[in-house]
Amino acid sequence: MALINKDACKWYPVYTYPRAEKKAYQALVNKGIETYLPLHRQLKQWSDRKKWTEEPFIKSYLFVHIKEHEQTEVLMTKGIARFLYFSGKITPMPDRQINELKLLMASPYELEITAEDLQPGERIMIKAGPLKGLIGEIISYRSQKQLALRLENLGYSIIVYVAAALINRF
Repeated sequence: MALINKDACKWYPVYTYPRAEKKAYQALVNKGIETYLPLHRQLKQWSDRKKWTEEPFIKSYLFVHIKEHEQTEVLMTKGIARFLYFSGKITPMPDRQINELKLLMASPYELEITAEDLQPGERIMIKAGPLKGLIGEIISYRSQKQLALRLENLGYSIIVYVAAALINRF
């Protein structure tokens, strides 16, 4: 029987106050806490100009890699509202999900996030390109075949635009 290290670092999703993701991220980094804030480039339109900006991919969320006893320190950080709870307790995310999210954010594919409850479909694996080996589900969304990867602990799905030629069914 393997012993589980209760004091090992785990990834936890953290909910921030609206539009406080970047400041909360920087405050956590300044405290020496490993933090991941997925950002994506977005073209913003003002009345007199357009500008590319880095915006949080998942609004009001970031992820901390901490030991269980460090949760209070995270909560005492400006901009942090609360941890996410599942069945009444703070629940960590599998390392695999954070690694897949990082892989997606580094890919050249156009990504879209939706809070829409996507229904499960045919399971597939990407067979080529930077996302090779990623497993997901085919969904019908805006009449296009797309790969949807679920982040179960967040209640969101990530939609990746991938050509049908790049997937294998299983």
